[in-house]
Amino acid sequence: MRPEATATSFATSPEITLGAPAACSAVTQRPPVIGQRFVAAAGGRLVGSSGRGLVLRRAAEGSTDGAVVYAVGDVHGRLDLLEALVRQIDDHAAGDPNALILCGDYVDRGPDSAGVLEWLLALRRERGESLYLLKGNHEQALLRFIAEPGWGACWIDQFGGAATLSSYGVTPPGPCAGRADLERARDLLLTQMPASHLHLLQRLDLMVVFGDHAFVHAGVSPDAPLREQTEDDLLWAREAFIASRRRFEKVIVHGHSWYDEKPALLRRRIGVDTGAYETGVLTAVRLEDGRREVLQACDEVAAARQTARRGALGPALVTAPPDYAHAPAAAIRARFSMPTVSLQAGC
Repeated sequence: MRPEATATSFATSPEITLGAPAACSAVTQRPPVIGQRFVAAAGGRLVGSSGRGLVLRRAAEGSTDGAVVYAVGDVHGRLDLLEALVRQIDDHAAGDPNALILCGDYVDRGPDSAGVLEWLLALRRERGESLYLLKGNHEQALLRFIAEPGWGACWIDQFGGAATLSSYGVTPPGPCAGRADLERARDLLLTQMPASHLHLLQRLDLMVVFGDHAFVHAGVSPDAPLREQTEDDLLWAREAFIASRRRFEKVIVHGHSWYDEKPALLRRRIGVDTGAYETGVLTAVRLEDGRREVLQACDEVAAARQTARRGALGPALVTAPPDYAHAPAAAIRARFSMPTVSLQAGC
């Protein structure tokens, strides 16, 4: 049985100041907290879940329309961290109605993609309309492999798809695998994958809006209004989005891009991905009408690293976010050794 991870919770204004952990108690009921859901229609146009075109209500700056919203970063097969973080969110919410938004990338890289999808299905049954599951580029890549197995070499080698296959008991084809081997792996995956997992992957949201905040997986194209964003924009945006100093129509809350275990908390965007599959830190941001708080679940390696850092540097401070746009991927990966999957309190 894994020891329970403790969430680090610090209250922030848009300028990012440090506060004290919030009090916790158990959740017993969750009345639904409803935002605007958007999916892709033919031609890539965003439509609401009702089939209507994208219509964005005006909202006060920093508003969540009075809702309490928790946004969770990229999970990437780290079921251990996801379970711990949602447990901490439940305690932190203390029974108050809230919306929970996961920003995509549930699969690949980490050890238990299959377990994450199964757990999300159970969470959906529990939370109902208060749970929002966004589509990430890794879910898009997995679905493409299922539809076009010939493309699988790219997914397996570059996207961490080998870990997803292994989580379903399928041996990943080698780097020189031909089309027949890839088709065989796809067929085995469909045999092993419950239909409910595929159904979930095919029905993920692209964007959710609460007040002045738009929640997406990767970001947006800075050259187009929200109503003209494409699925690829929302799932793959990175360099131009991160580097842009333009003020967007909404505060964009996103995953996909990370530098270290600190979230990016800016006026125009909030980045909640903290590289859980490498750093051992999964992050959530709580939003409520201008107030921001950060909760994190850590594994043993991450907890030890943070303890050592606090001992060397004194009390931790939240500083300006790192420069995602110019940091080489190899340099980012080199910062961390692969974490263990056991959890320890004290993150």
